[in-house]
Formats: sequence, C-alpha cells, structure tokens
Amino acid sequence: MSAPHRARIIGRKHMAAAGHYLAAQAAFQALEAGGNAVDAGVAGGIALGVLQSEYVSFGGVAPIMIRMAETGEVVTLSGLGHWPALTDVEHFRRNGGRIPKGILRTVVPAAPDAWITALERFGTMSYGEVALAARRFAREGFAVPSLMTDIIAAHAEEYASWETSAPIFLPGGKPPQPGDLFVQSDLADTIDHMIAEEAAAAARGGRLAGLQAARDAFYRGDIARTIVAYHETNGGWLRMDDLANFRVEQETARRVSFRGMEVHSCGAWCQGPVLAQTLGMLDGQDLVSLGHNSSAYIHRIVETLKLAYADRHAYFGDPNFVDVPLDELLSPAYMSDRAKLVDTARAAPGMPEPGLPRDFAAPAPHAARPEDAVSELDTSYVCTVDAAGNAFSATPSDGSAAAPVIPGLGFVPSNRGMQSWVEADAPAVLGPGRRPRLTPSPAMAVKPGEWVMPFGSPGNDVQPQAMLQTFLNIHLWGMAPQQAVDEPRFATFSYPRSSEPHSYDPGLLRVEARIGPDTQEELRALGHDVREWPEWEYAAGAVCTIVANERTGMREGASDQRRPTAVAGW
Repeated sequence: MSAPHRARIIGRKHMAAAGHYLAAQAAFQALEAGGNAVDAGVAGGIALGVLQSEYVSFGGVAPIMIRMAETGEVVTLSGLGHWPALTDVEHFRRNGGRIPKGILRTVVPAAPDAWITALERFGTMSYGEVALAARRFAREGFAVPSLMTDIIAAHAEEYASWETSAPIFLPGGKPPQPGDLFVQSDLADTIDHMIAEEAAAAARGGRLAGLQAARDAFYRGDIARTIVAYHETNGGWLRMDDLANFRVEQETARRVSFRGMEVHSCGAWCQGPVLAQTLGMLDGQDLVSLGHNSSAYIHRIVETLKLAYADRHAYFGDPNFVDVPLDELLSPAYMSDRAKLVDTARAAPGMPEPGLPRDFAAPAPHAARPEDAVSELDTSYVCTVDAAGNAFSATPSDGSAAAPVIPGLGFVPSNRGMQSWVEADAPAVLGPGRRPRLTPSPAMAVKPGEWVMPFGSPGNDVQPQAMLQTFLNIHLWGMAPQQAVDEPRFATFSYPRSSEPHSYDPGLLRVEARIGPDTQEELRALGHDVREWPEWEYAAGAVCTIVANERTGMREGASDQRRPTAVAGW
C-alpha cells in the first residue's frame, strides 16, 4: 500500500468534495454562508454543469441522496428524466436498431427539478443564492483544465457538426487550451432568468413560491418554449407537456449490510444496486487473507462484480414499467447463494447467467466490434456534510458532444436516452414515459452513532467498481480516505455497456499500471483478458468522499487526482 499522493484534509465543522475544485469551493462558500449540506451540495452540483459542461449538462441528470441527521433516514431524488410522449421505438428499429447521436436521444431534462426539489424539501436557501457561483463561472469564465481540453479535442468532430455547439466548445474553430478562459454567456443568461423569476415570485409569496417560479421558468416558461421550438423545428420529440408535467421521484434508499455497516444505494432505475449487491455478496468473506490488490483479491472482486452486472442486465429498468425483483436480489440469502458461484481458480469467460428466473430473456449481448464507438457519457460528483451531520451525495451528468446545444440557452438537454435499449425483451427498453437505466449512482454508507460517508464517482459502468474499491480500502483495509482514493484500480468490462451501442468485451479486465506486471500475469493465468491502463487513468473513476465521525465531530475528505477534483472544509 502506498502513501497518499495528496494531503489529508480534516476539519471539525463542515466539508465539501467535488469533481472540480471550483465546485468544491462553491459548495464550501454556501456552507460558510449558513447553508446546510443540501444547500451546499446543490450549489456545487449546479456549478458542475458549468465547470464541466463537456460531461455534465445544466439540463442533464442529477440523482441525489440525502441523509438528514435528525431522522437518520436516507432518501433519494431520482434526478432522471423520461422519454417524451411522442417517442417511437419503431423508428430506431427501422433504422438499424441503434439510437443515433442527435436530439432523438433526448429525454426530459431532470437536473433543474432535482436541485430545486432538494432545496424545497431539505434546504434553507434560495435558488439564486445557490446558483450564484455557477452564474459567475458561466458569465466571467474559468480557466480550462487539461482534461477538459483532452475531452473536447477527442470529440471535436462531433462538436463541429452542431452549428449551435461549435462556437461554445470550439472557440476560434479549435478546442480551448489548458488555462484558456472558457465563457458560456448564453448559459449565464439562462441561470439569470431563473434567478430573476424566483426573486420576483419570492418578493410576493416567500421562499417556496420563489423556488416554484424558478422551476416554472425552466419547465413551463421561456426556457421550456425555447427547447420545444427547437425540437419541433428539427424533428425532435420533446413537447411542452413533457416538461410541464415532469417531477423527480423521492424514495427511501435501498440498503445492504456489510460487516456491521449500512450501505445505501438508489433503486433499479440506475445501476446503484450493483454496488449494494456486490458488497452483500462479499459480506462475510475473508478478503484480507488474500492480500490487498493481489491477483487473488482482484479476481474475487471481479468475479463477484460479474454476477452483479449479470443481474443488472437481466432485471434493471424503470420500476414504473418493469417488475424488478430488487427485494430478492438484495436479500442476504440470495446474495449469499450467489456468491458461492465464484470460482476462485478460474475466471468466468464472460458474463454469467442471471440468478433468478424471469418470463423472458434479456437481449443477448453482442461482442464489441472495431466500428463500435461507444458513446461515452461521463459524469461528475459532489458530496457535503454540514456541522449538524446532514449529508448530501449527488452524481450530475450528461455530455454535450452527442447532441446540439439549444440556441440561446447554452446547454444540451439530457441525451441520456443513449442508455436505453431498442430490443423489446430488454428491461430498459425505451418508450414513452420510460426512463433509461442510468449509470450515475451516488451512494452513502453509515455506521449508526459512529460515522456517515457520502461517496461517488464518474466513470459510466466503472462507477460502482471505483466506489467499491475505495470503500473497501477504507473500511476493510483501514486506509485513510485520501490513501484509499489514491490506490491503483482495476475494472471489468465483461458485460454489455450501458451506453449505446451496448458493446460487450467478454473477460476484459483493465488495470492501472501501478498494479505490476507479476500481478497482471497471474490474472491472465486465471483466465482474465488483462489490458493495462496508464498509472492514473481518468476512466478508472474519480472518487470523492467525506467520512464524518459522529462521535468526535471530525470530518475527513478525499478527492481523486485522476481528475481536477478537490476538497474544501475546516
């Protein structure tokens, strides 16, 4: 085990961690101004839609998890939109069975409603107060990090194909360079409009009336009309009723136990239960004797993950349309029996069979082909803990390269439809009102009376794997949070990808180069198709977390140097 590559950040009052250092600053400033963890998390989350607009949309997705210390209950806000009422799955089936880039993969933008709902039900501040930093970053600009340059450059051809996107993301006809000032004036105007509408209504009817007005400005007012007009003109399916009638859903988080700890996940409308199920299968196993990041340890983790991904593929979809057997999948008896299927001497050659019978078969995965360019949506993350012990965890997302910016608004409405399927037998098949099966999936772990730990990561299908390894590094191996985040990672891809075109690489195991050649060879001998990542690979996730000790009041945060993340607190 190596020493941390960043200093440990420990405080006694409140703390924020986020996928961009300025978002952590925005969240911390909200805490310093008297806001609670929810106000701060929303401030950081809205800021991420400006600061990382290459892979987080202001009008994208934003699944949220909240634990208020007074009750101890952990709840989720879905932050995920559904397909428009005009959606026609046969259109995709007639045209090659793919969901192409462009506005036809648009689902209802959910992030604005998710942030406002969190403020409404659990926060104390106004939308204007928490969105102030985001507006400033959009209006005045911020310095471009090198990863942002790399991502925009990798997708420069796509950005150039959208006449409304190119002026923003390819200023002067080329990607911005590290240190360049990145300004998004139209997005600043959009945020300004919501703030102004809120202020006018709040002056008449108070805080809640103001929040409703900010929501209406997006979903019923000028912003909605601008989105819909563009869709009507350009063959899109989104209409005013889709927006006006949309609300995120609040649920009690799902929970599993691991070594006396509670780990909370979102429901099966996302891949959150993959983490919960994997931990449930690993509970009670003697992992320590295998040695940290040894070939035997990596093999055991990977083979257990494959079982969880097999169940994800077979069962997970929008629970409003699909009868997902999640209670059974997360039951201790099922997870214990499922764990016995792991062969400690040999890797499964591909994705295992799912563990429960069902009335129809999930679509057969197709092997990845050279022409399959997976549409890589990426993501960010923000978490906060305040002085009272309230905790917030959110994973906002949606890239901007695969569909056009709405002119005058400065953002791409959620193109998360790429995480649906067109096959009729898929649990996450697309259709009017249905939600895609989302990869972003915040989590929270709790040991009642001792600590609370919000945690999450970007990384598409790798998210639960990066989160799992960091969690185990802290709570199994006894590492400080920053050391746990810094440790080298591995990830299996032996399942159909969540994003279009859902490619499948049987047996593929990626490992960061710091997992040395001897371990890699031992994994190959076990049957894994091992391919090396660079030492600090951004695709291996970028975990942020805060561990808040409820006995001492101390908070310790950690952020990932694989991306421009940061912790702020004291």
